[in-house]
Amino acid sequence: MNLNIPKFTHFPLLNHPSEIIDVRSENEFGEDHIPGAINLPVLYNEERKEIGTIYKQVSPFEAKKLGASLIFNNISQHINQHFLDKKTDYYPLIYCWRGGQRSQSLAVILAQIGWQVTVLKGGYKTYRSHVCKQLKTLPLQFNYNILCGLTGTGKTYFLQGLKQNGYQVLDLEKVANHRGSLLGEEWKNNLKSQPSQKYFDSLLLQEFQKFDLTQPIWIESESYKIGNVYLPGSLWKKMKQSPCFEIQLPLEKRVNFLLEEYSHLTENPDILKQKLHYLKTYYGWDKLSQWYDWIDKKQWKKLVQDLLITHYDPAYQRSLKKISSKIIKTIKLSDLNLNFFIKSLR
Repeated sequence: MNLNIPKFTHFPLLNHPSEIIDVRSENEFGEDHIPGAINLPVLYNEERKEIGTIYKQVSPFEAKKLGASLIFNNISQHINQHFLDKKTDYYPLIYCWRGGQRSQSLAVILAQIGWQVTVLKGGYKTYRSHVCKQLKTLPLQFNYNILCGLTGTGKTYFLQGLKQNGYQVLDLEKVANHRGSLLGEEWKNNLKSQPSQKYFDSLLLQEFQKFDLTQPIWIESESYKIGNVYLPGSLWKKMKQSPCFEIQLPLEKRVNFLLEEYSHLTENPDILKQKLHYLKTYYGWDKLSQWYDWIDKKQWKKLVQDLLITHYDPAYQRSLKKISSKIIKTIKLSDLNLNFFIKSLR
């Protein structure tokens, strides 16, 4: 009898599967996963917890019986809901925590149906080890141009423009889903919160793998921490050693740009007040009350200008002293003119 059995592969992958399936629980998947993978748990969060309790308090044998029942019930649902429309040339890659029972439970059944199924040897732990190893060395192999400037000078806007014109750009704030400041959390338009540190690492490595080693990467000047995630030490080291291009823009233009970019905060004044409250320790209640008064009166330009002068601009000047990046060119702009900006780089 000729039985179709799953194959095993190592990471990084040599072939591109039809689909990458992570069979771990929702919480495990949410913390980190291979970018592009889908989540089809063979055991859900509460089921794993229940089986773990039985394993410790009753016996491993009883836990395995219940686990088998739950796993095959979940696999049955996945087949009905996800796999019935797959053709004969479908070839998925499946992984769990260590490439053990959870991934092989689904893999064996799919293989018996007739698909060419591959299991990631070592599972997620193998993948995570690869990510950590790559992030220690890969960022060091590139050269970087750092874009710096006071808050509101349009650094992210110009980075996006550079990318549209064929430059290699690494938008760290986009990967981190955070603008790197007190008011930088990307919650507007119901966007999801920041990735976990591990998933940030995964996404960052995915970006690096797209780049050409022979070309420099343009990147915005950032601190070591963006919101709740940290940059790899290798990347931070190279950033501090890289040449810096400083953008200068008139204060009024910066205020107008920020009001447009952060309209979600002016539309939600209570949230804005909550965020500004964290600055009370540094500037006192009188200054905070003044900001609150401008918010209540919708005097947005006064508020933004004073926040820049009082908080953001001094913070930027302090940050320049902490990094060794040399400003090799200052680009003075009268407005956010992308064409003039790009010409100024030459």
